[in-house]
Formats: sequence, C-alpha cells, structure tokens
Amino acid sequence: MPSHPDSNLHSNATGLAAKTVEAHSSEQPLKLYSGWFCPFVQRVWLILEEKKIPYQYIEVNPYNKPESLLKLNPRGLVPTLQYDKKPLYESNVICEFLEDAYPDHRTKLLPSDPYEKARCRIWCDFCTSRIIPAFHRFLQCQERGEGLDEKRREFLETLKEFAKEMDGEGPYFLGRESCLVDFVVGPWAVRLWAFDHFKEGGLGIPEEGKGGEDEMVWARWNKWATAMGDRKSVQETTSDREHYLPIYQRYANDTAQSELAKATRSGRGVP
Repeated sequence: MPSHPDSNLHSNATGLAAKTVEAHSSEQPLKLYSGWFCPFVQRVWLILEEKKIPYQYIEVNPYNKPESLLKLNPRGLVPTLQYDKKPLYESNVICEFLEDAYPDHRTKLLPSDPYEKARCRIWCDFCTSRIIPAFHRFLQCQERGEGLDEKRREFLETLKEFAKEMDGEGPYFLGRESCLVDFVVGPWAVRLWAFDHFKEGGLGIPEEGKGGEDEMVWARWNKWATAMGDRKSVQETTSDREHYLPIYQRYANDTAQSELAKATRSGRGVP
C-alpha cells in the first residue's frame, strides 16, 4: 500500500527547537505529547518554557501514535498534557491550566485585575475564533485574482482589529510585559512567511510609509510581531524553516487537502 502523502514529513524538531527537545527528553511527571510542526503545540510549549516548568517532551508520529498517548487521549491529538497521570488537551485550556497549577513560576500570563484578565480572555478567543481560521482560509485558498484577494483582505482585517486593541507603546499586547494573548497567537505570527512563499501577491501587509490611514496600526502590528519573533522562547521552539516548507506546500496547493489540512476545521494538531 502506498504511503500517505503527508507521512514523509520530517520526524523531529530541528535547529534551536531540537536543543530544547533534547534538554527535556528525560523522565518527568509532567509530559507534553507534541508535534514539532504544530502551532497549537507551540502555544503550550511556549508557556512551559516561559514559566520554566519541568516537563518531558514526547514527539508523536501522527502515523504511529504511542499507546501511552492513546490511553490519555483516544483521538491521539496533540498537544496532550499528562499531569499527575491524568490527561488534559485543548491548547488554550492547557495554557490557562499551567498558569493556575504553577502560580509561582514566572512569566505571569494573566493580569491580577479582574477586568484586564477578562479582556485577555476575550482577545485569546478572538485569536482562536477569528485570526487563526482566517489564516487557514487564506493559506488553503485555491483561487487566484479576486478570490484570493478576498481571503487576504479578510485575514488582514483580523490582524488590524487585533493590533488596534494593543497597548499603544508595547511591544506586547498589554505593554512592556508579555501575557497569554501574545503566546496564543504568536505561533501563527512566526509562520506568516508562508504567504509570501506560496501565495501570489504575498501576505499583503503594506511596507512602512505605504499604510495610508492604517499606517499606525500596521506599525504597531510590526512592532509586536518583531518582539515575538525575537523572543527566546519562540526561537527555541521553532524548527528550521526548510522542514516546514513541504507541509505548507501541500497545505497551500493540494486541492484535495491533506489529512493535516483537514484537521484545521477542528483546530487541533495542524500545521
């Protein structure tokens, strides 16, 4: 039987991410079942790194899932966290759990003020329910011309709406210190190169000085995106770009859509 077209994806993290995996390969009670390519995994991975929580990283082959994972999560989806021998899944839920379960570990992800905490949760939801679906619709769009332009505009509008809610100075969403909102959407921000690589007309964020009435909004977005891309935890959980390319090549161009692309609709374990 021929192999699935996605079954030849690179099997392990590379670059700085590989060093992070190696540093967390020893046995620990807290276990993260992962896929190096998955931005939903990277959400959780970032929080573990930011808060300096001891954990064991376990890479999952999506075509040969370990029995230990299936016992925790019969669907075999990543990220799955094993805590006190019990399972947790859904990336945003895991992130908030880590904040609650390890309150003395810094970075602190949510403000103490109840209103600001609620506001962070609103914008975490916006990232998950609006920005990320628009990202994938744009990347998966098979049309050219106006059809593609429409998906590009839709995606860029979500980024502008997000940027308008950022603290005026930044560089992070709430200001000088990072918060949960930054890490919820950060993994997609560092994958925006895929549009310039695969889509006619590229991502479409205007160059400095060419943003018109949205010039300040895009300047704020770019300041945030640069700060996230430069952050140590982001760099050390991101693999070499060359190994993402085959995944996004199929994701962007396969009209039948790969198994990984179909998973987008569930919002779990996808590129």
